[in-house]
Amino acid sequence: MTKTMIKGVLKTWKEDRGFGFISPDDGGKDIFIHISALKGTSRRPVTGDVIYYQIARDNRGKFKAVNANIEGVEILEDKAPGFLDPKKGIVLIVLALVAIAAAVVALNLKP
Repeated sequence: MTKTMIKGVLKTWKEDRGFGFISPDDGGKDIFIHISALKGTSRRPVTGDVIYYQIARDNRGKFKAVNANIEGVEILEDKAPGFLDPKKGIVLIVLALVAIAAAVVALNLKP
């Protein structure tokens, strides 16, 4: 993976599929980008966006953009320690409620 950020323009974007291709400013081959490379951006990309990215190889040996961001688009802060992903939070709440319900049932069964 490259350590330095490379600049390019988003040439195509398939919103329904969550991927597109970046045309690098240096004139090299177009680079594949998946929405997962844009973690933390406050909006989805659109054709014409200036993208800063690093390059890595996928599991088939092809180059792809990673650690990307969109020029001028806010990067959302990582969650502070102690805050949960909403999906994980819901699971933990359900588990806690089940544990509480089990404790209440157990207490009510005591003679």
